[in-house]
Amino acid sequence: MNPNPESRVGEIATRYPLATRVFARHDIDFCCGGGIALADACAKRRLDTADVLEEIERTIAAPGADEPDTRWDARPLDDLVRHIVDRFHGSLRGELPRLESMARKVVRVHGEKDPERLGGLLESFCRLKGELDEHMRGEEEELFPAILARGASDPDSVAPMAPFIDDHSRVGVELGRIRELTDDFHAPAGACNTWNALWHGLEALEADLHQHIHLENNIRFARASA
Repeated sequence: MNPNPESRVGEIATRYPLATRVFARHDIDFCCGGGIALADACAKRRLDTADVLEEIERTIAAPGADEPDTRWDARPLDDLVRHIVDRFHGSLRGELPRLESMARKVVRVHGEKDPERLGGLLESFCRLKGELDEHMRGEEEELFPAILARGASDPDSVAPMAPFIDDHSRVGVELGRIRELTDDFHAPAGACNTWNALWHGLEALEADLHQHIHLENNIRFARASA
């Protein structure tokens, strides 16, 4: 499949992992919103589809390009499951408490400067953390062991997918809220080191979760329903 305006964003991201770099630069949702055509995604962002396609083609054709992701749609499902747990769940368990600690410190020290924004940010982050903690627990204790034990090519035969997809949708809502509350991760003038570090950490978390959810929604769940 060569990318074209009617190609679904998630399919492009799956077939050409390097394209996710282009999507990230233009804030095109390739995880929770990856089911729409590239032309529609570009229209939502007021981007020229031809320009984005050209950028994708340049990126994936660049000599010596360092491919960031394996073609997980072509790998055994158990390899993908182990990759999700080792690469994403492991890092989240370290990063979420660190970011929560920084967020609480920023609210405690600077909350009076903008109580609505900073208080809302802490609330949204805590909801996000709660969703992710429960989501990872469900996958690791219920879904993934069943898939690995049975070698299922159809994970829906061992556990329903809908609750996990719903989790991703709620995570997407909180990520959008956090981006809005942080002014697209631009810290205000005079922000302290912790405040700046928190904004950078939240931006990195968003990028990581986009890759994580893309692997699950567009590859693992897609293979389950094929």
